[in-house]
Amino acid sequence: MSREALQALAERAAQAAAAGGFAVAGRAPVPSPCIGVCRMDAAGHYCEGCFRTLDEIRDWSAAPPARQRAIWAVLLQRAGLAPEAQAGPQG
Repeated sequence: MSREALQALAERAAQAAAAGGFAVAGRAPVPSPCIGVCRMDAAGHYCEGCFRTLDEIRDWSAAPPARQRAIWAVLLQRAGLAPEAQAGPQG
């Protein structure tokens, strides 16, 4: 995974959050996490650009907003960009 892809994904997430795309009760559409770096990791588990699995990529356009937000949450964790992941271990 490249530092540039991580930065682009972090920026995409920040833009989505600012536009209300992650608001549970919001009316804003949930934007796709795709950043145009469309290749699977060496093990074939997830995209190196958006950190989605093949199933998540395939299902995205038909998924309801709640599922899209859930996919965002999981891919941000995979990328180490979720708030919990950035906080590090407590103790």
